[in-house]
Amino acid sequence: MSQGFWTLGRENGIVELVLEVPGASANTLSRAVLLELEQHLSALTQARSEPVKGLVIRSNKPSGFAAGADIREFISLREPGAVRAQVELGHRVFNLIEALPFPTVAVIHGFCLGGGLELALACRYRVGFGDRKLAIGLPEVLLGIHPGYGGSVRSVRCIGVRQAMPLMLTGRKLKGKKAKDIGLIDRLCDDADAALTSAHELIRRQPAAHKAPILDRLFSTRPFRPFIKKPLLASVQRKVRAEHYPAPYALIDLWANFGVQGTEALRAEVDSIVRLAGTPTAANLVRLFLLQERLKSLGAADTQPAQRVHVIGAGVMGADIAAWCAQRGLQVTLQDRDSACLARGMQRAKEYFEKKIRDPAEREQALGRLRSDPSGSGIAEAECIIEAIVENLDAKRALLSSIEPKLAATAFIASNTSSIPLEEIATALRDPSRLVGLHFFNPVSLMPLVEIIHTSETSAQVLNQAIAVTQAISKLPLPCRSAPGFLVNRVLVPYMFEAMRAAREGLEFAVIDQAALDYGMPVGPIELADMVGLDVCRHVGSIVMQALGRPLPDMSELDALIAQGKLGRKTGAGLYRWENGKVVKPPAKTAREYPADLPDRLLLAMANEAVACWREGIVEDVDLIDAGLVFGSGYAPFRGGPLQAAAERGYDECITRLDTLANRYGSVFKPDLGWTSLPTSAIAGAE
Repeated sequence: MSQGFWTLGRENGIVELVLEVPGASANTLSRAVLLELEQHLSALTQARSEPVKGLVIRSNKPSGFAAGADIREFISLREPGAVRAQVELGHRVFNLIEALPFPTVAVIHGFCLGGGLELALACRYRVGFGDRKLAIGLPEVLLGIHPGYGGSVRSVRCIGVRQAMPLMLTGRKLKGKKAKDIGLIDRLCDDADAALTSAHELIRRQPAAHKAPILDRLFSTRPFRPFIKKPLLASVQRKVRAEHYPAPYALIDLWANFGVQGTEALRAEVDSIVRLAGTPTAANLVRLFLLQERLKSLGAADTQPAQRVHVIGAGVMGADIAAWCAQRGLQVTLQDRDSACLARGMQRAKEYFEKKIRDPAEREQALGRLRSDPSGSGIAEAECIIEAIVENLDAKRALLSSIEPKLAATAFIASNTSSIPLEEIATALRDPSRLVGLHFFNPVSLMPLVEIIHTSETSAQVLNQAIAVTQAISKLPLPCRSAPGFLVNRVLVPYMFEAMRAAREGLEFAVIDQAALDYGMPVGPIELADMVGLDVCRHVGSIVMQALGRPLPDMSELDALIAQGKLGRKTGAGLYRWENGKVVKPPAKTAREYPADLPDRLLLAMANEAVACWREGIVEDVDLIDAGLVFGSGYAPFRGGPLQAAAERGYDECITRLDTLANRYGSVFKPDLGWTSLPTSAIAGAE
């Protein structure tokens, strides 16, 4: 019997409900899906003709069990009453499952996230299969909310506060073995058939359902909760502020105030979700999630990504790009004309694998996919050649000219240049249509964005190939028209230069950084300069400012540090001192007492340049500008990007403020002409 989303079957008294949302790559728990499930559950509780021995809930989607609530549907609920009705529906359905008078088993594979895991937690047992392909978690905090279908309560009941709370506070995903070790799933099987057999066995045997360890049950009682709350709060306070990200704090308060017993905690969860769903933080984080999905879906669906990549340049960036590609399953050859540099690059990759890949067999496989190639023999076999040599136009031209004759007929060349216009590099090629930019950000393993730089001569096929290979290595592609600094670096340059200007006026580095941190940036501009490398900042900044015809600020102090070899984190000293890769900041004498206009000097400088990029058509639209700055520079995610932040503030107010700053600090703050024609309606959530 099929009714749209759920298929019901029955064998020897055991009922199966199989979820498959038509036309979607993954199951989501929309209102229609939940209502249909409620109908099936009600029918099962009223059945009289044939007793039900047990219920198995599983998915027929290859991608997994369920990826959670339907986010697009959820954000369409504008009124608090509509949000409450949706959340209460989820509670009602999952409470029905929990109250069924017979055993229930969720058979999970692939993605089991958010509402999907909350559905599984409402069942008495959980069986998983496909250990390494399982992704189990409660990532709602990444959307500015917390579990809302009973997960904040049932997860703690199941595995205890010490395991459940970090899972919810970080939004991290677990593989099958880890989930089994902490009791989130009861059985872990190799395949679907074994998992179904195990589910039927659990229904027949009916062992006791998994509960949190006794110590955790004690911790969740009223006398002990205040003592556990303190370290939980401290762990969150070290990472985010309540005024920026209220959801983690609300989640801790829920548990501390209501515990996990009875129905009061579940009712309080609903109230909390309704409050959080209406915050700007939730709206902006959901918007970024949808923009991330948009980037993942770019390009032509029928383009096959490269399987063999050749990287030229074994410095930090080249070696890291090569290691990342190999870890993600590509066959990689790494070349450098300096044998010592090549050896260091290979060693760097090996150390990265040892740190990031725990399974010895997987580590060996990744190492096997990366080959040292001093002679460049891999060029002829590769479908994608990535140039990651020194940021020097003549050197890049010479290299590309020498390798072009060796390319396979369908191969393309990608330059990792961070600032040089692609048109200037392309003059070295007989066929410039084969050239594209793949601008990775440092550190490669942490920054999700890759700018895909193209010119009017770049062929559509090559652009799609570049997008496809970026997606194949789990990065977010952002197509950008070739221009000085492209998008991210161009917008960062005025931000960082304004910080340097403020420092020359006598403000302490730590105070300048504090202004950015108070706004919500992950690091301040001074620390960011040290992380990027002062030599790189100086070089890229000079190229961008000169290409745009703008005056450079006084760089004498920066030049002096560079001359002394103090380049920032990579040398252990720069604007700050660094120990074991960690910044050591002197205490700021003035604490947070910085000039009132300093945050605007820093952040409106970014917004003004972002507007200029939109006006010049560097990327397709304002949404993608915000996506680029959040995923490429770490711009405060809860603010949604510089243009979303400007839209919430009001464009007219931003223009007025820029005029004031221009009168005080010079023409660098002159409002860009694009402010008056920004398409406000194009920014999701802007009024």
